[in-house]
Amino acid sequence: MDGAYSLPHYAGADQADALARHFAQHAAEHDRNGEISFNNLASLRAAGLLGLAIPQEQGGLGADLRRVADIVARIARGDPSTALIFAMQCIHSVGVAGSPLWPQDVRAEVLRSVLQDGALINALRVEPDLGTPARGGVPATRVRYSQGRWLLSGRKIFSTGSSALSWGIVWGATQEDTPRIGQVLVPLTSPGVRIEKSWHQLGMRASGSDTVIFEDVEIPERYLIGFDAPPGVERETSALALWHAIIVPALYNAIAVSARDWLVSFLKNRVPSGLGKPLSSLPRFHAVMGEIDGWLLSNEVLLAHGVELGGNESDLAKGRQIKRLVTENAIAAVARAVEVTGNPGLSQNNPLERHYRDVLCGRIHTPQADVVLEQVGRRAFEA
Repeated sequence: MDGAYSLPHYAGADQADALARHFAQHAAEHDRNGEISFNNLASLRAAGLLGLAIPQEQGGLGADLRRVADIVARIARGDPSTALIFAMQCIHSVGVAGSPLWPQDVRAEVLRSVLQDGALINALRVEPDLGTPARGGVPATRVRYSQGRWLLSGRKIFSTGSSALSWGIVWGATQEDTPRIGQVLVPLTSPGVRIEKSWHQLGMRASGSDTVIFEDVEIPERYLIGFDAPPGVERETSALALWHAIIVPALYNAIAVSARDWLVSFLKNRVPSGLGKPLSSLPRFHAVMGEIDGWLLSNEVLLAHGVELGGNESDLAKGRQIKRLVTENAIAAVARAVEVTGNPGLSQNNPLERHYRDVLCGRIHTPQADVVLEQVGRRAFEA
């Protein structure tokens, strides 16, 4: 079931589909083990896709939001956990490429490592006590100046990709009377960095979203990004936030599409002895499929609109609503499939129960539904 936001005839789509078919063969195994598929990431690296979102003038493939969302969704049809690591790679590599806060030499160093060495990058932001930074607060992860060196200490939870990452963009604060907040670029092979296995979630189990711990990690001063940014310079542009708001739900919608396709196959092949014909012949299941396809059609239209939005605050508010709506529609679609299949749908012998566990994780991504609704509702009164 192709989404309306998909581009079925462009270079790279067939390649992504082929990778997804290969990834799907081992997705259940990685889910059971709860381990990152390094082989999948190596395949993405070999295919040259890790620089997908980096602008062409900086050496990348220069894919726009529409194309990145489509490629991520295609990969997610095979293995959503791998697709999530890949999605973060695209979002944050384009962030490095376009942010005015990054010094040119540091930007070039990071992008070169992605393009030449296949380095993986992600932002490490969430903390045990603070939670998601989208809700405000000062991070407990601190960088301090001591005896001529900058030293970073703290911990970041839910760090997607963790042990597969080369670079972490760490949200932190200076250890001063009045803390300054910014980003700390950390080579994750540095002494003092360690990974604590802590990702034991219901779904997206192979995303490796473990805890990264920093213990007096020495940081070159040039890797302190944005701590002295002048007033009015955004730490995250609206355009980058929009990428996150569209690419992530495109991934979770792809999970729902996979669940839908499995359900079609199941109903066509399930022939109860008392019925003597496939379940797909029953009007009851025709209505169920109509309901599910309605949710997915809504998602296609929403995502197609989302990739056309600009980077202003009004469009970003719409993008956040799209994230919320697409996520909830995807969850509803998979839940309906589970409901009508009963025990087979909940069996680990079938992929539907994994799709259901995975799609539920869409709700935890920033921005969460309550924040979106509050912001959109407030704007309605301010308009």
